[in-house]
Amino acid sequence: MQFFNLHTHKFTNQDTVLELVNQYPQEFDAAIPFYSIGIHPWYIDEQRLEDDLKIIESKLQEPNCLALGECGLDKRIEIPLELQQMVFERQLLLAQHYKKPVVIHCVASFQEVIAMRKRLKITVPMLIHGFSKNKQVAKELIDNGFYISFGKYLLRNPDLETVFQSIPNDRFFLETDTVEEGIEEVYVLAAQYKNWNMDALQQQIKSNFAAVFKTQL
Repeated sequence: MQFFNLHTHKFTNQDTVLELVNQYPQEFDAAIPFYSIGIHPWYIDEQRLEDDLKIIESKLQEPNCLALGECGLDKRIEIPLELQQMVFERQLLLAQHYKKPVVIHCVASFQEVIAMRKRLKITVPMLIHGFSKNKQVAKELIDNGFYISFGKYLLRNPDLETVFQSIPNDRFFLETDTVEEGIEEVYVLAAQYKNWNMDALQQQIKSNFAAVFKTQL
């Protein structure tokens, strides 16, 4: 594989790309080769919560389920934060039990996510996807053991160049999330920002992938 897409909602089935496709418990597509699965805070439904968690627990035991997620906290939605925290906590404990990394959706809730990791003593890798904040937030996440993934906002916001450059080489990933651009375009921009050639970037992400997912890209 030449490229790894940490987080996407669209399976493109390219031979050169390993895509970690986001799946939801009630809309699971068994044809997708590699995926993450979780309860997004936007889509918490208390009526089916236990069923969703059972599906997630079942899928976490499958080898082509590479991660739990996306899941997390979002202070800009109407779903009560206390409910979001309960659902997030239950998913983190599943990830810890089955030793799967966690892809995290975090909006205006970084302190709460950091605190929950500490309180629950989570040791599996936790990856903040779609990062769009400043160097200070990034540094606090890195200092607390998180990985950071860049994609949509890296393409859209030139101010993120210096933030991206500040991330240690062994702690970042790239993604497309919901944008139309392909992962290759994200790689091209990331290589430019790092002042690396494409091979150096690909080798670094392969190394990061091996460290987090305990397998080779």
